[in-house]
Amino acid sequence: MKKTTLIAILLSIGSALPLMAKNGYHVHLKMTELNDSMVYLAHYYGKGGEKVYKTDSAYFDKNGVADMHSSDSTFTGGIYMLFLSDKKTVFELLLDKGDDVSITANKSKLPESVKFKNSPENDRFEAYVQYSKEFGEAQQKLQKEFNEAKTTEDTAAVRKKAAATSKDLIHYREDYMKKYPGTLLANIFGAMEIPEVPEGTHYLEDGKTKDSTFAYTYYKAHYWDGFNFQDDRLIYTPIYDPKLDEYINKMVLPWPDSLEKECDMLLKKARGTKDMFHYTLWWLTYHVENSKIMGMDEVFVYLVENYYMKGDASWLTNDELQKYLDRAQKIAPNVIGNIAPELKLPDVFTQKEENMSSTKAKYTLVVFYSPTCGHCQHELPLLDSLYNAELKQKGVKIFTVATEGEAKAITDFLTKDKLTDWTNTWDPNKTSNYHDKYDVYSTPTIYLLDEKKIIRGKRLDHTNIGGLIDQLEKKAKEKSKEKGSEAKQ
Repeated sequence: MKKTTLIAILLSIGSALPLMAKNGYHVHLKMTELNDSMVYLAHYYGKGGEKVYKTDSAYFDKNGVADMHSSDSTFTGGIYMLFLSDKKTVFELLLDKGDDVSITANKSKLPESVKFKNSPENDRFEAYVQYSKEFGEAQQKLQKEFNEAKTTEDTAAVRKKAAATSKDLIHYREDYMKKYPGTLLANIFGAMEIPEVPEGTHYLEDGKTKDSTFAYTYYKAHYWDGFNFQDDRLIYTPIYDPKLDEYINKMVLPWPDSLEKECDMLLKKARGTKDMFHYTLWWLTYHVENSKIMGMDEVFVYLVENYYMKGDASWLTNDELQKYLDRAQKIAPNVIGNIAPELKLPDVFTQKEENMSSTKAKYTLVVFYSPTCGHCQHELPLLDSLYNAELKQKGVKIFTVATEGEAKAITDFLTKDKLTDWTNTWDPNKTSNYHDKYDVYSTPTIYLLDEKKIIRGKRLDHTNIGGLIDQLEKKAKEKSKEKGSEAKQ
């Protein structure tokens, strides 16, 4: 496959508002050794890889000439690709709103033969491609020297040379951004900037204690410095998605209040744009809705209540918007930190009504299961072993709800696996609405409640319940200790 990609070059070696321009674009192609064939214009959206989107197409005439043009006022610039009809041969170009670009190339010598006319930024990009190619060759030579180094002095010397050449590259990009501010390539360079943590020892405010978190705090605080959130063109590059993924998943603490704060920060930066705001809100919502980290559903509800319900997702149809609202409404009653919804159900053995809120215990596990569910048949006996080994001693009681099955099938299952030391209920008349109250869409579903029946954990299993309780106990002791210290003062 003949391919040169701007993002590959940037990643391998590594703010201003976009300029006003006319609407649409015009791309004129003259390809030798090619005629009577199609050519396609495509673009990225948020991420790279194989996920690209068709923008336009044209037909090469007998002279190898093709034209693509649009006067669409909604067109946004970015990194675009030209695919030939074999869908394999591709080269990239920088295309901006109002551009009128002429390209000549020889099919058998792509991408080296590509030449631009009436596009100074693509000329500058070609110069950068050549510079980066030479840089890459120099880096490979240094890598060979590093591998062949025989002493620590040799290794140190190679590292010093590598650091010097890396600074040359950084200066190249910095000079470009100063000389051509606001251009697409300048903003791409800015978006790709990596914070350089100051060297040396850093201390806390007392001036004596070393700040062990300085590098993390500094890197995180300056992570977005070069990224222009007001430039929609950056969405039409493969840069934003991986950068956003790294920030949210590697630098933000996976706690609801921390993530909610970061969501607000990012969305505030993108406020007023069309594509940047749209993609940011969509990405954050999708991330928390599909996260396997406990408590992220609270962030989903937060985003829906503070953005979707306030008209910020204007691109959605009424039906699409309603799905978000319905999902948030369903989750809201059972997010961590809320009081668990009441359950009043008959005991499957005695038919006596049991109130979940009346369970006297330091912790209560609410377990939704099906006697015919293979996962339940595996998980519940393991849970019982954990219960007898350590949970019972920690003040835990278990309140189960059978989600299906006749009374005999349920009692046979519980008796067979000796799960009768729990409060075992069922809902034969389907009156409790536990599905919606606890968002039960699969089994087993396990919640952990504290003494006040406040939800402290959800969607747990036998492997993490004990650790969560230990964590809660530790926090409780620390809080009690802090209150004791305050009382003495």
